Amino acid sequence: MAQGRERDEGPHSAGGASLSVRWVQGFPKQNVHFVNDNTICYPCGNYVIFINIETKKKTVLQCSNGIVGVMATNIRCEVVAFSDRKLKPLIYIYSFPGLTRRTKLKGNILLDYTLLSFSYCGTYLASYSSLPEFELALWNWESSIILCRKSQPGMDVNQMSFNPMNWRQLCLSSPSTVSVWTIERSNQEHCFRARSVKLPLEDGSFFNETDVVFPQSLPKDLIYGPVLPLSAIAGLVGEEAETFRPKDDLYPLLHPTMHCWTPTSDLYIGCEEGHLLMINGDTLQVTVLNKIEEESPLDRRNFISPVTLVYQKEGVLASGIDGFVYSFIIKDRSYMIEDFLEIERPVEHMAFSPNYTMLLIQTDKTLTHSGEICVWWLEDCACVSKIYLNTLATVLACCPSSLSAAVGTEDGSVYFISVYDKESPQVVHKAFLSESSVQHVVYDQQGIFLLVGTSEGKVFIINANSSSSFQIIGFTEVAKDILQISTVSLLETDIVKVMVLSSLPEAGRSRLEMFTLPTLLPQVSTTFADERGRLKDEIIHKYLYELEHALSSAVLGFQSNQIYGFCSQVPYICSYLLPEEEHTGIYILKPYKKVQSRQYGPGLLYLSSHGLWLITIAKCGILCIRDVYTLETFAWCRSHSHQGHGIQSMRISMDGQNILVNGRDDGTLVYLKWKRFGGHLASEILDYYQKLLISLSSAMDKENHYLSTTPKVSVDLGSDSEHTKQKASTDLSQDELVLTDVKKEIPWIQQKSQEAIKKEVNLFSKKRKEIKQGIKSLSKTILNMMEENDKLENIAKLDQQEFGLDLEELERLHDESQEEVAKIIKDVEMHNLAKSYLAELIKEECWNSMAVKGRALKCFHIPCVVENFPMKARTVEELKELERVLQQKKIEAECLKLRKEIVEAQSGVKLIKQRHEEDDEEEEEEDKTVKYSNLPNYLLGSLSTDFGVDTSLLSSQLELHSREEKINQIILLKITAHKHIKPWHKAKELMVNHEKEHWLLIQDASTRLRALMDMMGGVLEVKKEDILRMVIPQPAFMAKPDAVWTEEERKQFKDYEKKVKELNEERDKYRKSLEAELKKLQNSIQESTQAFDEHLKRLFERRVKAEMVTNQEELKISNLAFSLLLDEELSSREKFLNNYLTRKQHEKSQTSEAVRKSREDLDVYKEHYDNLLAEDKVMDRSFKKEFSEIPGHQVDILYKLFKRRPRISKQKTHSETTSVVPFGELPGSGKLNKDAFAQLMKAMDELDNISNMPEGLDPLVWNHFCMTRRAKVENEQKVKQKAADLLEMATFLQKRVEEEEKVQQEIERVFHELILLQEEKVRFQLNLTIQILLKQGQVELENFQLVLEYSDAILINKNIIEDLNSVIRTQGQKKVASMMESKDVHKRILQIEWEHKKMEMEREDLNQKAWDIQMLFFSRDRQKYLNEPNYEALISIQIGIMEQTIAVLDKTHKKNVENCKKLLKKLGKFSNQKDIANYALSCNLREELVAVSERKDICNAMGSKLTCEKIVKERYENMMQQQKLTNISKQQAEQISILQTEVERLRMKTFPALVQM
Repeated sequence: MAQGRERDEGPHSAGGASLSVRWVQGFPKQNVHFVNDNTICYPCGNYVIFINIETKKKTVLQCSNGIVGVMATNIRCEVVAFSDRKLKPLIYIYSFPGLTRRTKLKGNILLDYTLLSFSYCGTYLASYSSLPEFELALWNWESSIILCRKSQPGMDVNQMSFNPMNWRQLCLSSPSTVSVWTIERSNQEHCFRARSVKLPLEDGSFFNETDVVFPQSLPKDLIYGPVLPLSAIAGLVGEEAETFRPKDDLYPLLHPTMHCWTPTSDLYIGCEEGHLLMINGDTLQVTVLNKIEEESPLDRRNFISPVTLVYQKEGVLASGIDGFVYSFIIKDRSYMIEDFLEIERPVEHMAFSPNYTMLLIQTDKTLTHSGEICVWWLEDCACVSKIYLNTLATVLACCPSSLSAAVGTEDGSVYFISVYDKESPQVVHKAFLSESSVQHVVYDQQGIFLLVGTSEGKVFIINANSSSSFQIIGFTEVAKDILQISTVSLLETDIVKVMVLSSLPEAGRSRLEMFTLPTLLPQVSTTFADERGRLKDEIIHKYLYELEHALSSAVLGFQSNQIYGFCSQVPYICSYLLPEEEHTGIYILKPYKKVQSRQYGPGLLYLSSHGLWLITIAKCGILCIRDVYTLETFAWCRSHSHQGHGIQSMRISMDGQNILVNGRDDGTLVYLKWKRFGGHLASEILDYYQKLLISLSSAMDKENHYLSTTPKVSVDLGSDSEHTKQKASTDLSQDELVLTDVKKEIPWIQQKSQEAIKKEVNLFSKKRKEIKQGIKSLSKTILNMMEENDKLENIAKLDQQEFGLDLEELERLHDESQEEVAKIIKDVEMHNLAKSYLAELIKEECWNSMAVKGRALKCFHIPCVVENFPMKARTVEELKELERVLQQKKIEAECLKLRKEIVEAQSGVKLIKQRHEEDDEEEEEEDKTVKYSNLPNYLLGSLSTDFGVDTSLLSSQLELHSREEKINQIILLKITAHKHIKPWHKAKELMVNHEKEHWLLIQDASTRLRALMDMMGGVLEVKKEDILRMVIPQPAFMAKPDAVWTEEERKQFKDYEKKVKELNEERDKYRKSLEAELKKLQNSIQESTQAFDEHLKRLFERRVKAEMVTNQEELKISNLAFSLLLDEELSSREKFLNNYLTRKQHEKSQTSEAVRKSREDLDVYKEHYDNLLAEDKVMDRSFKKEFSEIPGHQVDILYKLFKRRPRISKQKTHSETTSVVPFGELPGSGKLNKDAFAQLMKAMDELDNISNMPEGLDPLVWNHFCMTRRAKVENEQKVKQKAADLLEMATFLQKRVEEEEKVQQEIERVFHELILLQEEKVRFQLNLTIQILLKQGQVELENFQLVLEYSDAILINKNIIEDLNSVIRTQGQKKVASMMESKDVHKRILQIEWEHKKMEMEREDLNQKAWDIQMLFFSRDRQKYLNEPNYEALISIQIGIMEQTIAVLDKTHKKNVENCKKLLKKLGKFSNQKDIANYALSCNLREELVAVSERKDICNAMGSKLTCEKIVKERYENMMQQQKLTNISKQQAEQISILQTEVERLRMKTFPALVQM
């Protein structure tokens, strides 16, 4: 326990006072564990609590480094392991029940351990940590060492357990994976081997997973090239390629929730989806168990998702979130569900006791939500009684003046509980104050008042005396965020000072509000409060103070008007002096004294009952008791830790002897007791306590008597209570108050408000009626004015708003509407801005960035539209790339030209004669060369040449092998496509420009004419249509009747009719001429539009051809791009295989090193074993020599006793235990060996008894014999242990060898895959995809039987066949000509024969001379030098032949060496097998020695004849075996000599042979 520091200064002497933990009470937040058959334990805060189930005795173990992390128990060794949660945490091992620390484990974990698990056998502990290491470690907790560790990044585990039947198996499970880890051991070396379980799909089916690294079932594509794995297509080359799967190939798997082991080393896995899995522990084969449906299924519980699993015989017990425990009866591959137990809450954890007689069930039920109030004995923490409020309780306070307590709840109520009868507490009163939650409940020091603070910033003052029925006096309003309420009630005064601390987070300050309550306030409460229950500030003397810094806690001192505050942002405790004079408004307090708290985090302050101790608690979890004058600490205790966010609250008894501390997040209640308490500290507080008891004795007796006689309040604590209350509501349309009964409990503050409203309504009812009548008359007047206003003209009308009487309300509504309009306008503007931005992006992408805009021409009479080709401008990078490619093509053309010139120059000498003889043929060939220098269209793959596009820079489709050539070809093809489109664009532009010019000419003519008309006023020329448009005026007399006309008027009328007739005739003629002209113009327009349509039609046909050629070029680009993509995929696959090979080679080096080390360890251990075995044999052989001084018959008797071993009877387990416990008795491996050896030594003690001594033997000899036999037995036990360890090491070595071979197979497989890939890559580069143009009708197939396999086909040009035929014809003609010439040659043969004979004679003379010259001493090299015209070329040829010979010999030699290595490897394996066989024989030899020694006497008794015959037979077999081995060695020697001869012969072939001439 942490010890407090003594005070050096101060008015009081602590006398070495210190605090210690007396008991701890808390509830588990982790799983509860069994330590033995009768004791459970669980971590709680800084402590581990042990509870004896039978005796209910509780024991506490404190963690010295703060809060307890994870915990595990070892039932057989009765030890507990837990971790702390500091940086670089430790694991502590404590023994039970002594609670002494066995050891401390220190690893390399940085943050925290998440799981701990003990093995059922042995002294092994497994630990797992999550971020950042994700490390699994295996400890030997007795020796405090890590045996092995392994990190799995990203692997989060929520459960870990050892196999009860095999400590070498460990299961780790998470919501997504299940893995089984095997622990392998070789002497002192341990290592992990992990294997993952392949979980089924969510529906319980299994997914056939294919090999991602080396897929075997990929389809073969004969057209588009090789089909590669998805990882290569994705371009992955690292480790992620080994597990890559596309989204479409990912299927949701089952999600494990819990697992448990079985006695057969199998695993049961419960899943969220309701499935139950069984996993074989050796093969990891998963079996989905089938559920057997009953005839009457469980009501609404068909789907069970196991949260916890625990194994029992014939099945498992499982629980879910429905509050039921089910029994799964498993048989074969099916199971049946039965109800086992019903629990009120969801079950979080279940565990059987070690003897399987008790089942521990842990639920998630919390006490605070149920409102459970408990009464505890302070001495032994025994629960005396409890009561349930069935509502969420927030705070609790005990009354100093009576045996009662007040409990605040979340719904705003305060329950008063009587504890007069400690064993039966009861609720005596309930006060429903307000609808806001109760946050603070505080009694003053004398128990006069109860102050209740709510979340809405109201402090209610309640009479604390039960005799007054806990009268609510009133309330006062303070700031909403109340932090603490402090009171001072001294014996010598008749007032109670109250201080309320609240925070001002916006200003970063704190506010203090102080007021005074007289002790006579309950009698005169009506004068202190108004009708609504609010206390008057001027009567209670309410003052406001503010501090310039924030406080987390503040208390009011008992003397000198002093305040103590705990700063929340800095670690200081300050004291403040209150002003003596009265003030108004807010007074700013300055710190009077400041002391460093040495406690971090926000804290709380409390004062003792006598006001001389200042108690501080903080987030660090340390409680400090300070002197109120000096603020120095004289006692402290670390009861909690900062990981649990420290201490939440503290209570100290009135006599200062007892301190209760409650944690914030760890749910721990700690009782602190003074270790050494005396001197002034004890005397001062005890004196004050006695005075306080004397002062309160009469009031306590009175109140307790009243509590004893007060009946229990009829409050339904089991359900939501509803009471009938009257609710006042006013209706403006009626004149009277309407009272309605509502079945709802009304808070006290609302009741007071309703009563005040009712009084005000009754008081001002007449005035109210008068006002209502006035309002009605005024409303009628305004309505009449509005009607009159509607009848007025618009200029005289008033606006509707001018008739409003409440101008402020109108202005407010207008402002609100303007705000809403502005908000809507802003939203619309932002929406429009976003749309405009999107439109601008689309316009920039699809219009502005186009060098050629998208336009179209539409025909007049034909439904045809001709669109152009929109094209983007080339970027700077594209232009640079194009320039580079063009420059490269020019360089290549120049290089090709130079190479041709060089070749022609070298072959010019040979071709001079042929050129003179075959000039005509050469000219024809040159013409053909020029003609076929460019490839035809069907090999170019497009009709580019038909459009006049230069394709000289394009490479042939048959020559595009490299990646760079394909990229250059794509760039050039894009340029070619642009060239195809440009002529069409030019034709279209010409057409459009021609039409524009024609339209402009027409417009110009019409504009000129219109200008003349405007300028001359239309009188420059009188047109005929203007004359015809004129109207002949009627004579004036036509208005009179016909009868009154005169003759002159009648003549004028006839002239008028004649003129009108002539005018109409002229009009008809002009109309007909206009109609003829109109028809002519319409015909002209029709012809023009038809010509335009024909022109546009031809343009459309040209566009179709241009689009066709462009599509052909784009198709070639797509094919090339696809080939580039496939090339990238092949490169990615090759990189991945190389990386994979590198990793496997590194793994191979590691496994080889592990094999080498294991083999060395095995050899060393085997040597030790052989030495120990030899010592055992020597001890056996030297027995008779040690006892040679005694008679022979006694030696024989002693030797028989020397060979005799005691029989150890195995302990029989109880049948009841065996039938109940499914796993049986499982002693640890080391413990088993120790117990067996101890039993053997105990049995040896019985054999060493003097009663077993033969008669006539000296006791000294017997003692010496017993010591020798005991040494022999001990040595035999060591030999057995060594043999077992040796077998384990051999098994470990065999596994390492198998792993090495497996890795080697993987490497060979990768090599094979690389070779296949390289072949596929070369084949892909050679087998090109080309585009060929075929005329329609040339290729016709019946029934569409298209042949796709062209493995033996060759693509050649038709001109090559024609050229070959012409060459054949030419050669035939030459053959006929040569035959004619041969006739002429035959005639000349006779003439040449005579010349030949002459030359023969001359040759003989020359040969003779040459022989003479040859007899001179010339070496062969000199002869060659003289005879050969090109000696250097001959030498270079010979050197090349020799180098090839050496290479062949070197290859043959390497092949022979590899064969020899393979032979040596096979011999090595054979030798290892022999070593293992020898080892097995050596193990059997020890047992055979005993049998030989026993049969030795039998052989002596039977006679020497049988033994001699056996010896002769064995010697004969040994001789035959030796002869056979000799023959084999001779044969092998002969083979070796033959091989050496062959090697020597091959070696000699590499040297040149020098033969003397």
